[in-house]
Amino acid sequence: MTGGWWAVIAASTTLLVGLYLSGLAGRLHRLHLRVEAAAASLDAQLARRAVAALETATSGLLDVASSVLIAQAAHAAQSAGPADREGAESELSQSLRATLDGGTLAAGSAPGEGELGALVATSQRVVLARRFYNDAVAATIRLRRQRLVRYLRLAGSAPMPRTFEMDDEPLTGAATGPS
Repeated sequence: MTGGWWAVIAASTTLLVGLYLSGLAGRLHRLHLRVEAAAASLDAQLARRAVAALETATSGLLDVASSVLIAQAAHAAQSAGPADREGAESELSQSLRATLDGGTLAAGSAPGEGELGALVATSQRVVLARRFYNDAVAATIRLRRQRLVRYLRLAGSAPMPRTFEMDDEPLTGAATGPS
């Protein structure tokens, strides 16, 4: 009779451990899906910002030198490969801040017009999208570093996610125009 109880206890323990590991693997899978969704959102926001920057550069709101600088940085950001993307996006951010926060609106153009307002709004959405992406990556990395996940290789063949590091300091003077 005592041998039967041990079998029940062993089977119950095995079942509980199996359920725990299955839940852990499911959580890891959901985190990887969250990283993929956040990456797609970040990519979309970066593309929108580059388009808005090009529209602003060609709108006549900026002086010629600022327009050329922003257009070149936006084109570089659009055509950058995965390895160069962070640097190109940082360059675009720096170009936008240098020109728009420096008060380089062309004479007679009013700040807050369509293209400029869209550019400021997309730049703010880039900041949020990058924050959500990096938070998802951090949560995934935290779970993947747990011993049990590593020893049992619950991540499978999924690559380790990387944070997206870029200069995304918000535009400050763009909404108010020249001082």
